[in-house]
Amino acid sequence: MEQNFNLVFKTSFENDSFPELQKYCVKLLSKNPDKTFKLLNLSSISEKYLISLIRHENFKISVVKIWKHIIKWGISRNSEIPSDITKFSKEDFNVLKDTLKDCVSFIKFTNLSPKEFLDNVLPYREVLPEELYIDLLKYFLNNDYKPTDFKRIKRYCLNNFDSKIITIKHIELISKWIDKLEITDRMKNLYEFNLILRGSRDGFTSENFHEICDNKFRTITVIKVKDSKEILGGYNPIEWKTEFCFGHSKDSFIFSFINKDDYILSRVQNEKQAINYYSRYGPSFGNGDLVIYGGYEHSFENYANYCKKLSYEKQIRQSADKFSIEDYEVFQIKKFSFNDNIHEIISGKFKL
Repeated sequence: MEQNFNLVFKTSFENDSFPELQKYCVKLLSKNPDKTFKLLNLSSISEKYLISLIRHENFKISVVKIWKHIIKWGISRNSEIPSDITKFSKEDFNVLKDTLKDCVSFIKFTNLSPKEFLDNVLPYREVLPEELYIDLLKYFLNNDYKPTDFKRIKRYCLNNFDSKIITIKHIELISKWIDKLEITDRMKNLYEFNLILRGSRDGFTSENFHEICDNKFRTITVIKVKDSKEILGGYNPIEWKTEFCFGHSKDSFIFSFINKDDYILSRVQNEKQAINYYSRYGPSFGNGDLVIYGGYEHSFENYANYCKKLSYEKQIRQSADKFSIEDYEVFQIKKFSFNDNIHEIISGKFKL
């Protein structure tokens, strides 16, 4: 495997079909990064795959090592740049800056020690966006410094999510629904939407769903209906379980989007039947209001899913016909925490 690691790495990150292979590559890189990175032909690794690696939840190496390898990658992509920084020209810095412009946003510079920043980042200050460089200087020189620009934080929360189904506009609207606001109201809280399941990546069976989502609180499910522009979904403020019963909630809701401007919001009426825990179901709400049926071996992609009006205010589909799922995603949400995300905010990825 190690002899062909470059090919294995590229193959595993080309799509989401090889999650176990991705985990293997990330584990190998994390265990011995200096040795394993040498097995990679850095110049052949695309920016997309490199960013996927940096962002991978199991990628556990120090930030200073990540930064060093990012620099090596950038230089390897430009044969005209010398490997010795003391020989860099102004143009060399500009070329490297342009090469690294998207990667830099994912480096958690605030996890560096002041000495690591001084020795490893400061020499390359010309490749950093000016705003980022100034913020980092303030951060490392002033222990009380916090860039609390609300607009930037809001933009970070709304942009920093991974979905193939919904957009930023959907996220903002759903966030208002969680806080029981009107569409014209200003947002009250900022929420992070962390993807924990995607059908096309993790599978379309009830077993897949419960294995990943059981015991997870505060989740948003979004569903792309096959052969349609419809998006269905629901908010579960309590945990998912595998039981032959219902979960009680007064705050859950379900919804549908026909297009970006046409939607239906339906809040729970029968609080004792808010969330359906039946083992053969995927993420399901009410006593039939939004049912994702998989059986024991069947896939949600079969035409067995349906929506009725029983436990919620409104029926979210105009048709009671059964439908198939093209893809679906489950996000776990949490209120934005400044301290947990200071490195992303300081990075200035989402500029005003």
